[in-house]
Amino acid sequence: MEKYIISALVQNNAGVLARVSSLFGRRGFNIDSLTVSPTVDTTVSRITIVVLGDEYTLDQVLKQMQKLEECITVSHIDEEEAFCRELALIKIAGDEAERESVREVCALYQAEVVDSSRESIIVRISGTPSKIDTFLSIIGSFHIVESSRTGITAVHQDKKDS
Repeated sequence: MEKYIISALVQNNAGVLARVSSLFGRRGFNIDSLTVSPTVDTTVSRITIVVLGDEYTLDQVLKQMQKLEECITVSHIDEEEAFCRELALIKIAGDEAERESVREVCALYQAEVVDSSRESIIVRISGTPSKIDTFLSIIGSFHIVESSRTGITAVHQDKKDS
């Protein structure tokens, strides 16, 4: 199974997100992540969805989303041709020595300690999904109490001149 990034501009109306997500549910498509926010035009929102599947799934998602009345544009974004970012917050429990080890790992990955107490430390990291996956696999040896990821947000990059 592949991960595909879908970007859609939709009219910023009540219920649009519910219609988009129900479209996925009715067809049995699995949403890996979903982000929504208004654009500079407050009447338009951008929905970024990561869907798991094959080429057929991607084709069906694009076709079905284009049928939605509120959908202005929908496109597949290739991760190599886009600027993709995600944010994660991770709460890690441990004694002072373990918290210091977490700080050292954070320094290597440009993660930031946003809160620290006697029992735990909260870390914020942003970057590409693969950077966050790698960071999580490395700190997985510590006692992760809680974690939360925003999901991918992406914009097309301009082609660089050769």
